[in-house]
Amino acid sequence: MSTRTLIRGGLVVTAADEVHADVLIEDGRVAALAAHGSDAAAGWTADRTVDATDRYVIPGGVDVHTHMELPFGGTSASDTFETGTRAAAWGGTTTVVDFAVQTVGRTLREGLDTWYAKADGVCAIDYAFHMILSDVNAHTLKEMDKLVQEGISSFKLFMAYPGVFYSDDGQILRAMQRSAENGGLIMTHAENGIAIDVLVEQALARGETDPRYHGEVRKALLEAEATHRAIQLARVAGAPLYVVHVSAQEAVAELAAARDMGLPVFGETCPQYLFLSTDNLAEPGFEGAKYVCSTPLRPKEHQAALWRGLRTNDLQVVSTDHCPFCFTGQKDLGRGDFSKIPNGLPGVENRMDLLHQAVVDGHISRRRWIEIACATPARMFGLYPQKGTLAPGADADVVVYDPHATQTLSAGTHHMNVDYSAYEGRTVTGQVETVLSRGEVVIDQRKYVGRAGHGVFTPRSTCQYLN
Repeated sequence: MSTRTLIRGGLVVTAADEVHADVLIEDGRVAALAAHGSDAAAGWTADRTVDATDRYVIPGGVDVHTHMELPFGGTSASDTFETGTRAAAWGGTTTVVDFAVQTVGRTLREGLDTWYAKADGVCAIDYAFHMILSDVNAHTLKEMDKLVQEGISSFKLFMAYPGVFYSDDGQILRAMQRSAENGGLIMTHAENGIAIDVLVEQALARGETDPRYHGEVRKALLEAEATHRAIQLARVAGAPLYVVHVSAQEAVAELAAARDMGLPVFGETCPQYLFLSTDNLAEPGFEGAKYVCSTPLRPKEHQAALWRGLRTNDLQVVSTDHCPFCFTGQKDLGRGDFSKIPNGLPGVENRMDLLHQAVVDGHISRRRWIEIACATPARMFGLYPQKGTLAPGADADVVVYDPHATQTLSAGTHHMNVDYSAYEGRTVTGQVETVLSRGEVVIDQRKYVGRAGHGVFTPRSTCQYLN
């Protein structure tokens, strides 16, 4: 049975265009767009019509950095694939790319199969995977080739967390050389973890145990140094590089310098670095633990450099690094020792709204909003134009967005499975009204009508942003 949905009367906003147009959806895909009131649009009929008058009609968000059910620091991220993808849909995100984890001593295949099993049959929206390489060796390098063919075309390496995920420069170089051959994209968590561990040990010995010291030991210079080192290793390997969760102005400067040389080096930042700061980490009592993530929150003056990087395209993507841990029972594992606080913030539900607030505030344009949240992440990770845009043939991942509504972000109203909001009490302008995933309505006028298992695994091609 063919089904047709018509979205009428809205302002269609993509990375390339803004046009008052009606959108015809057939069998899960965008069939056509035509100017509102045109002869073409007037002749369309549909089983369902959505009135988008005074609304934006935008592509579903693509969040290419999430950690559902991630084991970390003796506990596990509090959102499952079911709860996390449902919350993403509430926030206007229709595709997530999560990280499968290789355990040291095990194969990539085992790690990937574990993540397939976690996500299979429970996701509300479509999903894909990156692969975290924790143990680079001759066997896992060969496995990388097979994963690229399977649609897992990006690999994350950690310069941080010695003893957990850490890879040394030699391992990183080998993985980069392999990706230069197989078309994969290397992602790095760029912080000098060896040096940071020394500073952590010294801070604790001085009795500096509160959450704010998490930010003080993970110095901006050690993010910049690792970013610089990753760029040089990528140059030696002849490989492109994607640096995740860039937080410091000195790291942005390293990326900008590389890009000015014409190098295929890319950077992502996250809403927490754009909207939060070390002021949050320093909140009294143990409240600062809510804001412990790595890379850490920086002093407010770093925000201007991040916004500028997003405007100049020295930073291309905003993802969430959604990795929630409850304040009670998880974050409080680190009472009396900041190094034991699980690293991560909830945010998958808030990204599209916070970035729309950035449009309202004049930091970015509407089209740039869609570019950094939908189109570029899809292109960077081989999902475009199936995802990230509204064009004939694209998946009908569509959000009807009310740019005039106001809402107050709060743990009392969010849908993430976590007991606090990193943005508690913040009022933003703009709200998701209706969400379609492959043509199926998931959020209908602010009501969840989706289902676990609608979302499917989506294999990816190699990076399309290099073309």
